[in-house]
Amino acid sequence: MWPRIDGLRVLELGTPGELRTELTDLVLAGTKTATAGLLPLDYEAEGEEVEHVGEHLVLVDDTGARVGEVRVTRVELTPFAQVSWEFAKAEGEGFTSTEHWQETHRRYWSGLGYEVKADTTVVCLWFTLVPPAPTTP
Repeated sequence: MWPRIDGLRVLELGTPGELRTELTDLVLAGTKTATAGLLPLDYEAEGEEVEHVGEHLVLVDDTGARVGEVRVTRVELTPFAQVSWEFAKAEGEGFTSTEHWQETHRRYWSGLGYEVKADTTVVCLWFTLVPPAPTTP
């Protein structure tokens, strides 16, 4: 089960360390508006349901501290080999093609001990950063 903060599921990008910091910073800068997860690895193995449009997630930094909140705007379950260029660009990580996206993600998930196949289901999650609530004096 994924961690919760204030009743909301937590969005932890990448693996702890430099990668998580980089990806979190891209979200906070508005560059990264999508992220990918694997249905069998990230959802089924964790006993989690796929996010739904309108759901809010707490974005955390490398220490697990809340740094922002995102609202899910679109969710697609797609075979790995069919992830779109639209999605790869929305990840905001500088991919130059869908093949580049596939190569990078295959290497990432392989490093976690999971072999991705062409038909492995990818959860393509689009989101928008929620502006912080105004503070009252």
